[in-house]
Amino acid sequence: MKKIITLIAIAINVAMSAVANDITEAQALTCRLSPQLAQKVTFEIITATNNGADIFSLESRGDKVVIGGNNANSMAVGLNRYLNHYCKTTVSWYSDIAIDLPSTLPDVPMKETIEARVPQRFFLNYCTFGYTMPFWDWADWERFIDWMALNGINMPLAITGQEAVWYNVWTKMGMSDEEVRGYFTGPVYLPWHRMANIDAWCGPLPKEWLDGQAELQKKIVARERALNMLPVLPAFAGHVPRQLKEMYPNADIKAMSTWDEFEEPYRTFFLNSEDPLYTKIQKMFLEEQTRMFGTDHIYGIDPFNEMDPPSFEPEYLHNVSKHIYESLTAVDPQAEWLQMGWFLYYQRKDYTPERAKAMLTGVPQGKMTMLDYYCEYKEMWRDLDGFFGQPYIWCYLGNFGGNSNIQGNVKKAGEKLEAALKEGGNNLAGIGSTLEGLEVQQFPYEYIFEKAWDFKKTDEQVVNELADRHTGRESQPVRDAWKMLYDSVLNIRPTTFCGPLPCQYPELDKEHGRCSVRYNPEQLLYSWDKLLEQDDVTTDAMTIDLIWIGRQLLGDLFYMDKKAFDNAYHECNIEKMENLKQEMTELLVWLESLNSCHPFSTMHKWIEQARDLGIAPEVKDYYEMNARRLVTTWGGDLNDYSCRNWSGLMANYYLQRWNLYFVYLMECAKNGKEYNHAELQQAIKNLQDSWPEKKELPWIVHESNVTKQCNLINVFIREMFNDIKADK
Repeated sequence: MKKIITLIAIAINVAMSAVANDITEAQALTCRLSPQLAQKVTFEIITATNNGADIFSLESRGDKVVIGGNNANSMAVGLNRYLNHYCKTTVSWYSDIAIDLPSTLPDVPMKETIEARVPQRFFLNYCTFGYTMPFWDWADWERFIDWMALNGINMPLAITGQEAVWYNVWTKMGMSDEEVRGYFTGPVYLPWHRMANIDAWCGPLPKEWLDGQAELQKKIVARERALNMLPVLPAFAGHVPRQLKEMYPNADIKAMSTWDEFEEPYRTFFLNSEDPLYTKIQKMFLEEQTRMFGTDHIYGIDPFNEMDPPSFEPEYLHNVSKHIYESLTAVDPQAEWLQMGWFLYYQRKDYTPERAKAMLTGVPQGKMTMLDYYCEYKEMWRDLDGFFGQPYIWCYLGNFGGNSNIQGNVKKAGEKLEAALKEGGNNLAGIGSTLEGLEVQQFPYEYIFEKAWDFKKTDEQVVNELADRHTGRESQPVRDAWKMLYDSVLNIRPTTFCGPLPCQYPELDKEHGRCSVRYNPEQLLYSWDKLLEQDDVTTDAMTIDLIWIGRQLLGDLFYMDKKAFDNAYHECNIEKMENLKQEMTELLVWLESLNSCHPFSTMHKWIEQARDLGIAPEVKDYYEMNARRLVTTWGGDLNDYSCRNWSGLMANYYLQRWNLYFVYLMECAKNGKEYNHAELQQAIKNLQDSWPEKKELPWIVHESNVTKQCNLINVFIREMFNDIKADK
């Protein structure tokens, strides 16, 4: 009896400790956001619902706002509700952006209690760690983790620092320091190395990177766990260095198919999961990773992302999954597998229902969770019988490569998500987002994660609350602007290579359909005008909105001028070509100036982050080269894939590239010279190839008054739209 009483006492103490920790972590998050806020808000534990769903409550007691939750993550969602709805503010996911709060924090007039609709809320994409996060320090991660908690995310992808684990594994297996670091890609390309697409590109990886990222990951997973998140760590998926083929000649190691025109020596190699060496490597990796970073028993494994497997035979695919899972549970009996469903969409002609079923059912039911990756466009759960009973998470992608066009298909995505929550079956386990780059407009992702909670908002409420928290107050013109965006302009599904035309490769007569104007530009102009009715733009969110819409309008006009310029070339109308050249150049200069109004739409910030992360001067230069290359030439056939509408990049790269195009075509027209695409292409290639190797920071003149800047641009835009109407 004494033993039972002792065990009960221990259990009670553990539970009380967990309660205290949850409240402490929620308070600490609030303090990080604002000391003023921390004085107003207190937290308490409330019990989860009868079915175990997360829950939060929000009410005023005396002069305090009391937020209840069944854990720190739920409390954070309650805090975000208070900030968004009552304080009319939004928290940026960027670390150096302070939150905008009213001078007197409001009370909550009536108690709210909101339940979660799904247990799992997943966030991130392998690619985000290259397109946005490669040079983040702890301050950046700390704010971002807080933002994830505020939005209820409890299952983040956590793949930082894994190269330090692999370094230890491969060197223990006999590879040299030089061989291992040469196997890794440069830091911005590590996502595609981790997905087994490329090896060695822009490597070798500096040792200081390995050490620094390992320490950073320890902080990341500790904070995520403190906020009731389950970090998704990687596991061995079969990707091995080519040296292992020589070291283990009898092992079943095969070269993978090439990826996006990356030939030798960047080709990757795959070890068959049925080979005994596979189990050995899995054990070494998981034990080393657990020693360094701990585990929450859920592992991201993606063996054939955008790559052909050695065989598409159903039996082979079934056995690959079966043996991968067995290698996991041999080390961690509680292991669960999380897999991107992108390959089922991207290679859907190859992964027939029979093949997909064979692969997914190689793992016991409930032990493999699929991320349905691109649901705003294609819900694979509908085509593949609900993933044959395996749990899945409905995901909104929303962005490829950090491209900055206005896109997102937000309203339609919300409608599809609501339908999935009704029709998706009992194995629909959660809601997620798999964006490739953060860029500067975070509303679509907040919108999707809000759907994970039972707010029961109408479209009108969604729009009005969004407008109010971006403005900091109720504003009918801003509400009208966002209603237009939400109902029309924003309803464009994202596609790859989807930057605005100024960021696209110059080619004669190429329509560039993915950056075409797929809406009535006057609708966008209407929203822009409504936003500009606010004379005092005081919030960071409103600054971003103005930049976001203004540069889209400038890009749309550039698109129209480009078609007119090409037509003038064919007509040999030199005067018209000259006028259009001047106008297009002016558009690019305005884009440069507008983007300078926010630090996170500047190339300067991207390069500054890269250089600041380095310690040795040569490493700083190396990081800068990586940073420049990713957002310009990329590699393989991915030139401009991650194009960015940024200050510094616009003036020093895109403008120079377009100027080569203008000058070449005008010379051809003036001199009767036949257009030679290869000749122009070579001149552009020379510019592109030299640009990543530069070392100086692109110039930046920061414009602090975004309203003044936008009003000047608006005059220019109005004149151009009037001219276009007159021509028609």
